[in-house]
Parts: sequence; structure tokens; C-alpha cells
Amino acid sequence: MPMHTAYCFDLDGTLTRQELLPLIASSVGLQDEIEVLTHATIHGLLPFDKSFKLRVRLLRDANVEWIHAALLEQVEFDPHIMAFIAERPDQCFVVTGNLDYWVKPVLERLGLQSFTSIAEMDGDRLVSVKNILHKGDAVSSLRPTFERIVAIGEGMNDVPMFEAADLRIAYGGVHKPNATLTKLSDFVVHEGEALCRLLSML
Repeated sequence: MPMHTAYCFDLDGTLTRQELLPLIASSVGLQDEIEVLTHATIHGLLPFDKSFKLRVRLLRDANVEWIHAALLEQVEFDPHIMAFIAERPDQCFVVTGNLDYWVKPVLERLGLQSFTSIAEMDGDRLVSVKNILHKGDAVSSLRPTFERIVAIGEGMNDVPMFEAADLRIAYGGVHKPNATLTKLSDFVVHEGEALCRLLSML
């Protein structure tokens, strides 16, 4: 029998209090370039797939040990959202376009089932992107198990997840949610505590 509700959370800028690719970029001195591409993607000026492939190409030679250490040291989560997730881990999912290879330590800290883009590797060397996650596919894969799916995100690449979900929440905890995403949303909130109160009432 299906469980009642699944909660699908974007990772960067939703579960985390910072965007992850700019942190990764600092290991190879490409903060400015990555920041421009990230900003353009969040605001829908550049398609996510194209932007992401460009960012991966720029960051391909970044040292993975440094990346994982930096992410473990610097990534913060909203405590209210973490408390909400801790009470219902079997209903909460991470849905991120980021690469499994890069965000592994962050996902391990969260301890949730995750949907990610997949890296193509040659040993320990990142070659390219094997598969970019279409966030709507993640929602579709959860349909047999859950009666209702709630999507929480902030960027243009969350649009497919919002289109496939039953309830949609644009979350501006780190930066203003994308305008297109906001138009698709049933609710817009800007603080983790307010988000969790809303989720608990739905």
C-alpha cells in the first residue's frame, strides 16, 4: 500500500545554505567563472544542461579529496529542515542535478535516498557527465510508492520536478527563487522554520 507523502528537496541553496559548485571552484581558482554560470542558470538565462556541462568542463581537474574536505568543512544545513527530515527519513529525498562524484560526502551526511547526475570516471579522474538528472524523472520513480509528492526548490532546473509534483514550494532561504519556478509554485517561503511549519500542515 502506498505511503502518503514524499518530500523532494533540491540540494544546493535549499538543503544547504550555500551553492556547492562555487565552493568546488575555489580549489582551482575559478570562482568568478563558476559564479557567473551558476547565477545565469539559477535565473533561467542559460539552460541547466548546457550550463552544467560547461561548469563540469571547467572543474574537471579539481582535486576530489580537496573537494570532499571543503564540502565537509564548509557546507551548512538549516537546522529546522534537518529536524523535519530526521522525523521522517523514509519520506524525504534529495533531488539534485549535481554530480554524484562531487556531492557524495554531503549526501552521506544527510543519509537520505538521493537522485543525482552521474559522472563518467576513468579511475579517480572525472572524464565527463554520463547522465544529467531530469528532476521530473525522480518524481515519476516515486509515484508507485507515494500517494502525494511535495517538491521544494529554488532554481530553474527545479521546474521539471515542480511540474511533476502534486504540491510545489519555492524556497528562498539562500537567494530569491527563480521567477518561473515561483509562478509554478503553490507556496513561496523564505525561512527554514516557516518552510517546516508549512510542510507539517500540508
